[in-house]
Amino acid sequence: MKIAVLAFPQVQMLDLVGPIDVFAEAARQAGNPDAYEFEIVSPVSGPLTASNGMRITPDTTLDTSSPDIDTLLIAGSPEVRLIEQDPAIRAWLHRYARSVRRLGSVCSGALLLANAGLLEGKRVTTHWNSTARLAGQFPGVRVEPDQIYVKDGNLYTSAGVTAGLDLALAMVEEDFGRAIALKVAREFVMFLKRPGGQSQFSAHLAAQVAQKGGIRDVQNWILENLNQPLTVDGLAARAGMSTRNFARIFKRESLVTPAEFVESSRVEAARRLLEETRNPLKRVASLTGFSDPNGMRRAFLRQLNVSPADYRARFRGA
Repeated sequence: MKIAVLAFPQVQMLDLVGPIDVFAEAARQAGNPDAYEFEIVSPVSGPLTASNGMRITPDTTLDTSSPDIDTLLIAGSPEVRLIEQDPAIRAWLHRYARSVRRLGSVCSGALLLANAGLLEGKRVTTHWNSTARLAGQFPGVRVEPDQIYVKDGNLYTSAGVTAGLDLALAMVEEDFGRAIALKVAREFVMFLKRPGGQSQFSAHLAAQVAQKGGIRDVQNWILENLNQPLTVDGLAARAGMSTRNFARIFKRESLVTPAEFVESSRVEAARRLLEETRNPLKRVASLTGFSDPNGMRRAFLRQLNVSPADYRARFRGA
């Protein structure tokens, strides 16, 4: 099975080599080191410089890439904007999208697929700091901002950077089964399926996404007052809007409802307390605005698929 990865100047190195390492380890664990063949494709000839300054020598270019690619992945980059409109890349993606078994992206590589028109009507994800831009520029794309990776037919998209390893591991499970995927996960010290999603990574970061200052102000106030009764009516009044208008604009700006943002923020704060303190669950729930430990437990199961007690046992530092 030939795995090709599109790289380009300023590519994120881990987006490129992380998935390749997962596939290579899977072949080793399966006792078939030749199960995968790898090809790094570049839009330009000669060595590339990655975003971390490392030099990469691609195997081939868009004009000479192999015709028998099984799985095509598009890496991301902090500078992905520089090549989003490249017509040669668009044409190349269209050509291979018709023939590959699996087409996918890592991190902001989803924006290259979107600009090529290959995500229309599809469920996708990308790095948390690109989800709002992807949804805004391509309203026909069904962005799922809290997912680590999303599969829609033969299209696979992953969240930021290390999520490319999760995506590759899911593909390994398809190719070799759960037992081999689990061996790779153990070798790489990964979850086979990590709990939670990109909400991992923070309501404080999500609060920076909103374009309207009034919505951002409310989000920041929520984050600083989680133990208060945070009703939609009360938040709308704080923003100086009607409840209906506030809820509509909040969802448009944040890609989540006010209630979802409040719950995510409370779960995130509770996670930090569970990791960093010995406070009992009842105290953690009180400090973060949950009505009781049962309410906190239900929110954790919705958001992270793990209970607060299990989360603390797994993640609290020594």
